[in-house]
Amino acid sequence: MTKVRPYSQVIDRLRAAGLRPTRQRLALAKILFEGGDRHVTAEMLHAEVLNANVRVSLATVYNTLHQFTSCGLLREIVVDASRSYFDTNTTDHHHFFMEENGALEDIPGDEIVVSRLPKVPEGKDIKRVEVIVRVGPAGE
Repeated sequence: MTKVRPYSQVIDRLRAAGLRPTRQRLALAKILFEGGDRHVTAEMLHAEVLNANVRVSLATVYNTLHQFTSCGLLREIVVDASRSYFDTNTTDHHHFFMEENGALEDIPGDEIVVSRLPKVPEGKDIKRVEVIVRVGPAGE
């Protein structure tokens, strides 16, 4: 029977992305990736980390989320000028944004069809098209 180290999958994931598994990265990655696909803000993750009795500053959480995004472990979803979510599901998909509570919900990529895109500026390529469908209570 082989013994599995508690952080081995997280360590492997960080190393595969080219990141050194520091104490802070390990703590944040464990909370982020061991619960299935999810959408979190830096403040939400910071609160979860503090509840797990790990002392990490909010600035470190922001820096780590941006590092994870840069190396492809997360996708950043900007819902407005003051709020970004980080998505552990990096596959092509879209989102519903629930205006009444700020939650995001995945929409499978094949459920939205974009029939036409504008001409791309010279020297540029389209990397991805993301659609955010904003919804609120019916009748308002």
